[in-house]
Amino acid sequence: MTKYVVNNSSIDSILGWIKAGEIAIPEMQRPFVWDSAKVRDLMDSLYKGYPIGYIITWKNPDTKLKDGTISLGKKIIIDGQQRITAMTAALLGEEVVDSDYKKKRIKIAFNPKQERFEVLNPAIEKDTEWIDDISLLFKQGFNMFGFVNEYCVRNGIEDTNSIGTIINQVMAIRYCNIGMIELSHELDIETVTEIFIRINSQGVVLSQADFAMSKISVNEENNGSLIRKTIDYFCHLAKNPVDFETIKQNDQEFSQTEYFRKIQWIKDHRENLYIPDYTDLIRVAFTSKFYRGRISNLVSLLSGRDFETREYKQEIVDDSFRMLEDGVLDFVNETNFKRYLMIVKSAGIIDKKLIRSQNALNFGYILYLTLRNRKIDSAIINKVVRRWLVLSILTGRYSGSPESMFEYDIHRFASADDVEAYVKNVEEGELSDAFWNNILLTRLDTSVASSPYFHLFLMAQIKMNDKGFLSKEIEVKYLLEERGDIHHIFPKKYLQKNGYKNRGMYNQIANYVYTPQEINIAIKDQSPKQYFQAILKQCKEKTNKYGEIQDIELLEENLKQNCIPLEVFEMEADQYEEFLELRRKLMAQKIKEYYFSL
Repeated sequence: MTKYVVNNSSIDSILGWIKAGEIAIPEMQRPFVWDSAKVRDLMDSLYKGYPIGYIITWKNPDTKLKDGTISLGKKIIIDGQQRITAMTAALLGEEVVDSDYKKKRIKIAFNPKQERFEVLNPAIEKDTEWIDDISLLFKQGFNMFGFVNEYCVRNGIEDTNSIGTIINQVMAIRYCNIGMIELSHELDIETVTEIFIRINSQGVVLSQADFAMSKISVNEENNGSLIRKTIDYFCHLAKNPVDFETIKQNDQEFSQTEYFRKIQWIKDHRENLYIPDYTDLIRVAFTSKFYRGRISNLVSLLSGRDFETREYKQEIVDDSFRMLEDGVLDFVNETNFKRYLMIVKSAGIIDKKLIRSQNALNFGYILYLTLRNRKIDSAIINKVVRRWLVLSILTGRYSGSPESMFEYDIHRFASADDVEAYVKNVEEGELSDAFWNNILLTRLDTSVASSPYFHLFLMAQIKMNDKGFLSKEIEVKYLLEERGDIHHIFPKKYLQKNGYKNRGMYNQIANYVYTPQEINIAIKDQSPKQYFQAILKQCKEKTNKYGEIQDIELLEENLKQNCIPLEVFEMEADQYEEFLELRRKLMAQKIKEYYFSL
């Protein structure tokens, strides 16, 4: 059975269908990403009769209503929205919303003598040969005869017929045909994505969240547009709070709703630890409410699919939208969001660069919302979420595609009588002695400074209020916040002079510590034995060259906090690899102590 049909339709017809609601363009108020020059090039291609690609639509399934009647599904544009928006902007004179959420006109000018399109600019405005805005030619009641005569008089042109022919060719753009591929609702997301990639010359991959946003935004009966705007504006403002007033002015109708009032707090939130995009928000809202991991299932549920009978029912659509809306509002709730971030920070994760896994943060929030909805005691929630977040970083639990693991874990947390016992059970299976004594040591054997295991070590230091290397007062967390120096305990230049030319060796994370800049500068390229002997002399003579530590006990405590073996006092280049092994063991032990203190 054919899963799609291909037709040719005129631009005029497509724009008419959109106005009549037969085709739904999802997220019409989202930013238009094309620049004006690309709109100009599209007009030029249409004028010259060049192909401009296919428009791909995906039909919403027909759903069964409670009274037994059928509600016909609309067609959703999944590829071609930018081209259609460009055509409505250039030909119909409609405003678009730019990346800053400001409305603007894109005016495409045309020179009949040169048969050339250009983006309107001040020089063109002053040149009588140019038609400032081609949308004038497409307005209802446009008098082509009078316009051509006036243009020719203004520019001293006698041959009005040739100019008239050219203007008529511009106006004929509306009758240009575009190929339309209508995909059946029976196709799954993976197949639709594959079709999209094969047809789209740029091979841009549509995410499952894109499809979900399309399904959300075109549903008029279940607050779809309001839900979509809540998602979109919240994520945009989390990243660009300065656009608040622009969004408010641009979308005055939405700004009067309760949805807008529930997200406006984010404009004053200056924390960059967790900045979700719409994929993150949809994933968290969906998984925390539906206990499912695959967003493709959300698309099916929003379409009304009954997974048992394979029918499409309106009540499933209604229930799914209600649950998703609840999940979205839970996510954007100021109290929920800020309390979750407090839990994250209480684990020593005080800076975005300490956690590369957005999926780990996402599941942490899913877990927080799920346990909160289960009315679990807040102290237990804090402990479980904090420890599970760090466990997932330690084990790389949500690296790669997280959906199946999200679903597996949330089902167990949602059904567990004792969530703390469940966490302990997972710990026993995944954080065995072999993990702490062997696997973690292997993972600490890396030169990648952004390694999650070096970050875990820093998180442990932050959590334990450790001081920076050779610092008496300044804690690691302050060095991290104020861009303190990462120091090589065996200085890089010293190792290079002694035969360690390979970056992967002298840049080992077991050779790294955070230290104030002046200490880093003072040490320069000395061997550890050389500068540590000087520090011992400093403690004896009560001088200050390498920081402010003047006491042997304070020095040894500082080395302990930074997991530096005392053997370092006598170490030189030929003992570097021995030093790395000793320090990895100390770092692993510190991470273990940190984890079980959470």
